[in-house]
Amino acid sequence: MLHPVRRLRDALLAVALASTVLAAPAAAATPAASVPAAAAPVQAAPAGSGYWHTDGRRLLDEANRPVRIAGVNWFGFETETYAPHGLWARDYKSMITQMKSLGYNTIRLPYSDDLFKGTSPVSLNTSGGMNADLQGLNSLQVMDKIVDFAGASGLKVILDRHRPDSAGQSALWYTAAVPESTWIADLTALASRYAGKPAVIGIDLHNEPHDPACWGCGDASVDWRLAAERAGNAVLAANPQLLVFVEGVQSFNGSWYWWGGNLQGAGQYPVRLNVPNRLVYSAHDYATSVGQQTWFTDPSFPNNLPGIWDRNWGYLFQQNIAPVWVGEFGTTLQPAVDRTWLKALVGYLRPTAQNGADGFNWTFWSWNPNSGDTGGILNSDWTTVDTAKDAYLADIKAPAFGTGDGGGGTTGCKASWHLDNQWGSGFTATVTVTADTAVNSWKVNWTWPDGQQLSSAWNATAQQTATAVTAANLAYNGTLAAGGSTSFGLQATWSGANTAPALTCTAA
Repeated sequence: MLHPVRRLRDALLAVALASTVLAAPAAAATPAASVPAAAAPVQAAPAGSGYWHTDGRRLLDEANRPVRIAGVNWFGFETETYAPHGLWARDYKSMITQMKSLGYNTIRLPYSDDLFKGTSPVSLNTSGGMNADLQGLNSLQVMDKIVDFAGASGLKVILDRHRPDSAGQSALWYTAAVPESTWIADLTALASRYAGKPAVIGIDLHNEPHDPACWGCGDASVDWRLAAERAGNAVLAANPQLLVFVEGVQSFNGSWYWWGGNLQGAGQYPVRLNVPNRLVYSAHDYATSVGQQTWFTDPSFPNNLPGIWDRNWGYLFQQNIAPVWVGEFGTTLQPAVDRTWLKALVGYLRPTAQNGADGFNWTFWSWNPNSGDTGGILNSDWTTVDTAKDAYLADIKAPAFGTGDGGGGTTGCKASWHLDNQWGSGFTATVTVTADTAVNSWKVNWTWPDGQQLSSAWNATAQQTATAVTAANLAYNGTLAAGGSTSFGLQATWSGANTAPALTCTAA
């Protein structure tokens, strides 16, 4: 069966376009003289830190700890807005902070090669200080801002070459207007641009290759597997620490599936990269709101679904060949069959509570409400959440990632953690609060990961309930100019690892 072309999505998108860590001050909170002070041990970076690599079907962070991608697609860079959609309604920092608050830890950012034409975003609202730091930037510079803020918030980013240009998707990775040489040059430019910024963990080489694209046929003009090797090795030559995400095709040996979802040939004809442990296979899978398929009306539905997924992409995970990332899946949830499909797929992807990071990786399509054939996590007001849709994903969400220094998400401010001193069962730390825009008050929240207990704090009012801690400004240090900062300190007890907490800073 031919994959249904997503004309509805593109058409409706076109319509849419038309329409903390605490540190003691220098003179305070040193341990009592009777307590032997010792140099603080070097702490392990938070889980998810740094660049990632693969080991069989697992993704591992820089410290070889298993991690799981559990995120959303935020599209728009690939369209004629030249920026993620919704920035006509909200500040980008608010968007990213909300993603994290809902339990998503990764953003897939689709783009087109128009990103490199110096184009300026349209429909970008900068009133009332909204998106103020994006004003006057071109599309690529806006991407820089989003990557930096996502990384500071503990989220990872996967860049997705979605289209050759903003006009629409293409079956092959090149067109007459955008040749393969441009595709590879732009991929390597991004790999180099974000070298040293491990918030960007990798690049999805091309979105949804489909007929006449083949896998393993040997014709260099249409063999997607060979093209992925050429592009993937170019990316790794520019930045050998990145992950390379390779989608499937539409058909293999007469067997048809969703665009980009057919990885049946990858077992026989694997993608060969020059840098080991960097390959992740990616599949797309959809429900009837995108297109009807024979398996939805089969009498054995939904019991037939695991076998279909096994055959097309799941076997790569089951046989420990490589990690598998379902880069797109979504539905409006309107038909009952779609709700059944989504429940079955979430179970197949392996719930986090039972399996930890040993499961399929995923990014839901989409964050945006203006995807014509799926809708999004957000409702049409670009603020409230489709709680029914979000609830289906609860079992496969996974923890957010650290930023290397305990930094966390922000709304108007950011907070960073510094361990000042540690001894026996106690320690002191400093939290520095920095304002993104002028603020009149701030608050920092965190949850102790190892059962630490707050003893005292200075330069802030702090209280702890169970493992949750809230620290707020005092009368004299709540007002900060844009870029201004202040610090507060604390003393606490610890046992175990004394891991730095992830901080969330909010300001008014």
